[in-house]
Amino acid sequence: MKQVILTIPQARKIILHAAGLSKRAQFGKGREAVFKVIDHLGFVQIDTNYVVERAHHHTLASRVPDYKPEWLDELQEDGRIFEFITADSGFQPMHNFRYSLPVKQGFLSSRKPLTAAETNLMNRVLDRIGREGPLMVKDFENDRQEPSAGWWDWRPSKVALERLYLDGSLMATRTKEFLKVYDLPKNLIPHDIDTTMPTPEEYARHVIRRELTALGIAYAKELAWRTRRVKDNLVKKELAKLVEDGEVCSVAIEGLKTAPLFMLPDYKNKKIQLSDDAFILSPFDVLNVFRHRLRDFFDFDYQIECFVPEPKRKYGYFSLPVLVGDTFVARMDSKADRKQRVLIIHNLHFEPVKLSEAAIDKLVEAIKAFAEFNRCMDVNITKSNNKQYLKAIKDRL
Repeated sequence: MKQVILTIPQARKIILHAAGLSKRAQFGKGREAVFKVIDHLGFVQIDTNYVVERAHHHTLASRVPDYKPEWLDELQEDGRIFEFITADSGFQPMHNFRYSLPVKQGFLSSRKPLTAAETNLMNRVLDRIGREGPLMVKDFENDRQEPSAGWWDWRPSKVALERLYLDGSLMATRTKEFLKVYDLPKNLIPHDIDTTMPTPEEYARHVIRRELTALGIAYAKELAWRTRRVKDNLVKKELAKLVEDGEVCSVAIEGLKTAPLFMLPDYKNKKIQLSDDAFILSPFDVLNVFRHRLRDFFDFDYQIECFVPEPKRKYGYFSLPVLVGDTFVARMDSKADRKQRVLIIHNLHFEPVKLSEAAIDKLVEAIKAFAEFNRCMDVNITKSNNKQYLKAIKDRL
């Protein structure tokens, strides 16, 4: 198939539409829209950081304006989504369950040999859950022999539960406090779900299609990123076949020298209109996961700084990318003070772009919605690098 040549603005439109960010409510509103987002993206990453609302809720609220966190719990209870790991932990549509099996097999095959005591403990854990039903870590006695050495120094029963979760012997849901509840797969997987192991070729093709659906345009290394726990995952090999068969397009960007890029043929002639809405995004949003993509396509050098030593931080501990239309216009380092019900914006750092009055209006609207989403009544902005924009925003707030 002939290579598709795109301009950078065309590429941005495709990427944003694929991410579900071409306009507010691209997938509609209500609980069904939440499922549509998860189904379309294929994977919504979970993160425990609670400076503002957790990443999975944040990602969904960015796309579903009337989002309610309990809808995610209801979709799990209804057996329509499940939580598991690709490269990271996240929510996936239940009808894709079989494609989690190679990952579980990968965890099992890479596991170090267990002692007899570890194996016996895992069997006892499985037996208890089989007899008593869903259990949490706190339901098991404190079997630690020595004082904890830190955050990841789990006690044996927690290690046993996680091993059983990773190899597929157990599945997990979450409490409202975000604690894991472990249960047997047969109690959580609907009877009509295919649970057969895909072939390596099927698995690779599923990953390619899933990632291209969510990313729009991608490098081969991005397509393979979420398969890194599966040895010999065949992504590059199957990608070449899909391109040869015309099921995937090869892409080049005018004025950019890049590694080979790929997209689905649906986008070749698709007319995409961006709404110029403002989105305050999670650092773990699918749009922001690959730093080089933001640099290449959006001229935006972004890094989440909670993993950066404090003296080296430029923008703040939990700086959120702010998108207006197809341009990243700012970074918003925020914290939700839940007791005082105040969204504190420690630093609203603007990129060197000119904002129209309409864009500022959209940004203010997004800040108000983000505050409400975090159950905050007021907004307090303490610092900005642009006094003119800051004044305009405060006046409107």
